[in-house]
Amino acid sequence: VQLQASGGGLVQTGGSLRLSCAASGRAFSSHSMGWFRQAPGKEREFVAASWTGGNTYYADSVKGRFTISRDNAKNTVYLQMNSLKPEDTAVYYCAATRGIWRTRPHEYAYWGQGTLVTVSS
Repeated sequence: VQLQASGGGLVQTGGSLRLSCAASGRAFSSHSMGWFRQAPGKEREFVAASWTGGNTYYADSVKGRFTISRDNAKNTVYLQMNSLKPEDTAVYYCAATRGIWRTRPHEYAYWGQGTLVTVSS
């Protein structure tokens, strides 16, 4: 599975962005998809996931503000980010894994290249 993330940019506090992650290769629908982020000097952290079977899961820090969705027909997963805060500034990565309930980076085998989100105060 090859992943290509896009949609990052500069936005003011309170604004919105939608990230996209296009997957190539087979069996997209059989993979759980996750979004992670990494701020400068910090470890990569889990943001949201869409498990195979339709369930979604969010980090507490983004719950109620971010929404993950997927379109299996287009092999694409999205991350709608609303009410953005300066602390959301990071490089955002999409990732794919087999199985469900995976929230740690080492549990994901496939990674996109990252897209930078900058939230100005």
